[in-house]
Amino acid sequence: MAVGPRARGHLVMGVPRGAFRPSAAFLCLVAISVAGGVMAWRGYGNMTVDVLLLVVGGWLVSLCLHEYAHALLAYRSGDVGVAARGYLTLDPFKYTHPLLSIVFPVVALMMGGIGLPGGAVWVDRHAVRGRLTHTVISAAGPTVNVACTFVLVIPFWLDVDTSAHPDFWAGMAFLCLLQLTASLLNLVPIPGVDGGNLVRPWLPAGWQRGFDTIAPFGMLILLAVLLRPEGARIFFDVVDRIADLIGLPRGLADDGYRLIRFW
Repeated sequence: MAVGPRARGHLVMGVPRGAFRPSAAFLCLVAISVAGGVMAWRGYGNMTVDVLLLVVGGWLVSLCLHEYAHALLAYRSGDVGVAARGYLTLDPFKYTHPLLSIVFPVVALMMGGIGLPGGAVWVDRHAVRGRLTHTVISAAGPTVNVACTFVLVIPFWLDVDTSAHPDFWAGMAFLCLLQLTASLLNLVPIPGVDGGNLVRPWLPAGWQRGFDTIAPFGMLILLAVLLRPEGARIFFDVVDRIADLIGLPRGLADDGYRLIRFW
């Protein structure tokens, strides 16, 4: 536990070094994703299972990195309590809302092919000074999704031969699509998601109180919009346009989604 704000380098006196060590749960997720990718590449076993492990494992790894980015920026900005709360171990079981942070995103992935954002880490606003700093902390998570999108799309820029390992590349394309949808949804400026938290520090005090009242329902509002045919059509039109712009083969991503739908 932290006993005070005195720091030695970037570590706060009294915070155990274990608070900064990747958790076994996170390392297991990495191993699952890598194993699924290797098996899909080699054509070993059932391709649905292989691609499912690759995609779901990779998606959960990105969720952990997303929340870690929030927590790391918060820690370096003055909220040393995030270390004691376990947020810097990349452990998904430490999140404040496992249902919203893990279960809902996986269900949305499986049922709708969408990278749904989740509310996971709690940052002590009173420990962080400056409106810009609050905005930067909120932007850290979506930045991870944007970075993952571009990392995953690089092989398609290089015009890899996707016919050599079609199931593997279909899974990678779908995982890239999930990162793209997550990037967009996380930046929607409504209470309860990162996009809303980006603008909250700049609102008048009265508006901030209203924002905080709506925030617990922000995810439900976002889901309600996506479940409406008009909302889903507009959203995926935007997704398709950006996918074309960045060189993501949309048809291959759809193949990856069909592969994981084992039912």
